[in-house]
Amino acid sequence: MSKQEKAVAAQADKQKSPVAGRKLDVIVATDCGSTTTKAIMIERKQEGYRQTFRGEAPTTVEAPFEDVTKGVLNAVQELEELSGRQIIDWDAVNDPQRDPTKLPFITPTQGENGVDIYISTSSAGGGLQMMVAGLVKTMTAESAERAALGGGAIVMDVLAINDGRLPHERIERIRRLRPDMILLAGGIDSDEAALNKKVAEMAELIAAADPKPRLGHSYQLPLIYSGNKYASEAVTIALSQRDKDGEPIRSAGGGYESKVAYSEVANIRPTLEHENLAPARAKIQDLFEEHVMAQAPGYDKLLKWVDAPVMPTPAAMGYIIATIAEVNQMNVIGVDIGGATTDVFSSFDVHDERLFNRSVSANLGMSYSVSNVMAEAGWENVMRWVPFDVDEEFLRDQIKNKMIRPTTIPQSLASLVIEQALAREALRLAFEQHKLLATGLKGVQRVKSLDEAFAEDDSGGTFIKMMELNLLVGSGGVLSHAPRRNQSMHMLIDAFLPEGFTALGVDSIFMMPHLGVLAQVDADAAEQVFDRDCMIYLGSVLAPAGQARRFGDPVCEYNITFPDGKTESGTLKYGELKLFPNLKVGEEAMVEANPTRAFNVGDGNGKPLTRRMNGGVVGLVLDGRGRPLGLNEDAAARRKQLMEWGAIMNSYADLSKASL
Repeated sequence: MSKQEKAVAAQADKQKSPVAGRKLDVIVATDCGSTTTKAIMIERKQEGYRQTFRGEAPTTVEAPFEDVTKGVLNAVQELEELSGRQIIDWDAVNDPQRDPTKLPFITPTQGENGVDIYISTSSAGGGLQMMVAGLVKTMTAESAERAALGGGAIVMDVLAINDGRLPHERIERIRRLRPDMILLAGGIDSDEAALNKKVAEMAELIAAADPKPRLGHSYQLPLIYSGNKYASEAVTIALSQRDKDGEPIRSAGGGYESKVAYSEVANIRPTLEHENLAPARAKIQDLFEEHVMAQAPGYDKLLKWVDAPVMPTPAAMGYIIATIAEVNQMNVIGVDIGGATTDVFSSFDVHDERLFNRSVSANLGMSYSVSNVMAEAGWENVMRWVPFDVDEEFLRDQIKNKMIRPTTIPQSLASLVIEQALAREALRLAFEQHKLLATGLKGVQRVKSLDEAFAEDDSGGTFIKMMELNLLVGSGGVLSHAPRRNQSMHMLIDAFLPEGFTALGVDSIFMMPHLGVLAQVDADAAEQVFDRDCMIYLGSVLAPAGQARRFGDPVCEYNITFPDGKTESGTLKYGELKLFPNLKVGEEAMVEANPTRAFNVGDGNGKPLTRRMNGGVVGLVLDGRGRPLGLNEDAAARRKQLMEWGAIMNSYADLSKASL
């Protein structure tokens, strides 16, 4: 799509917005999480939009309340107390004759009271859980998985004709998992009879399973068909209700009575060379609000309160990541590490096309899933980040305690170090899984340029190139609420191993989902708040890629010119970290890097490069530890390395006193 076409589409979306033409001086946004409902207030100030107050309350989707709007009102009431602004018409709320589906907020603003719009995201009730199905696991099924993940879903399973399972195993799997929704893809747009038959066979498996929705019993399970348009009729017949003779039952409208709530959108993979994910993603979010959320207690009221569609929390966070990448024309990776899952988002410019991907590592988290992190990473990988000796049995007990008491926080420096070691591995593993999904289209024969043909590619086909990454953003308790911002930056560098010149930041108070839904109403307001209040700029890192034979060997010569005109020159050695904390937020330094022949800073091995680098609350980091990371194999020497790096990064006060 050209820039002109994008501008026209953006203008059309703005005109369709439910708040188009309205003044937006005071905005309230909530995120109804699985355990906590968070509310923020955004106000238009003289310098632009700013996030001013934040409140939170327990989510009330379960007994004894069973009404999500009670948690919303409690969180907004905290905003009232903090801001002094009356937001809720409490007389109306307490009126027994009041229509509960009417917005109880005072709107629009009236002097020092009221708000102009109310918007929300949600992941209460476990979020959106989906199954996807396609013909070939590495082609249409993989495209369907990308569409579902981008729509904000947790993908419970991926079914395909060639997934190695027998038909009855697939049927049993569908029945047992009870997803909220199913996305069925299959085949490029072709009227080939054999291909259409295969798509219909997958639909017949779903019909045979007769899946029941996880929430509610009074509605049919939503199924989206986004496959070969020529197989559409065969699919609808396969999914139809049958009479006593086994014949499809016709509906009064001339179609067929379906076993599912059937929807059809454009093919997700119309040709081998092209992926069309947007229609399926949009439909997923529509059906999430219309079918899934409507079944959860109190959501029927919430859906009538909001001024814009309620988005799944991960979809909203992905939207703000994609928006920031698009507006600034940069390559961005974002991560949200939670108690049960870790979500990774990426937006990269690949062959003049911007590609967005999201992955969910549903078994990697810092509380409910922390045991899975240890099991998947392995004892050795976790302990390589711990600079003191730990008894394995004792550590495993600690991890189990965290799993069964998920709200506890470390009470000692040693416990904090171990938790952050686990976080590094959870982030690393989630990113590895993300790269497996963020790949080019399978089955496509693309003519490569001479440079591409000779380029070394050890990334398994992923289009994520760390040397081309501009911004790495972290979110989630272990990153956003680390005792020191230095620790957040240290964890992100160790886990993601950025290469070349990269800026880093963290979400200050888990505000990104709120801004994602706001971006669909007012992109300028969302961008202003993201830049001024949401993003804590940690700083930047220069990390030459390559490895040396010995620790202490030169990696690159550097010369840094700071904003005050002062310069710093030297040699970065293999296995060395350097921190320059004097490069603050809003400042830029000119950094000249001249790597040795074995190292690359972005223009090829041994080639010098000069870039402007942004400062932050931590500063500028030079990372000479190599890519892949060079860790000493000797345990005692490695612990000494970790102690030195922690001291240089100012991550820990005094690790020599750490004890469990």
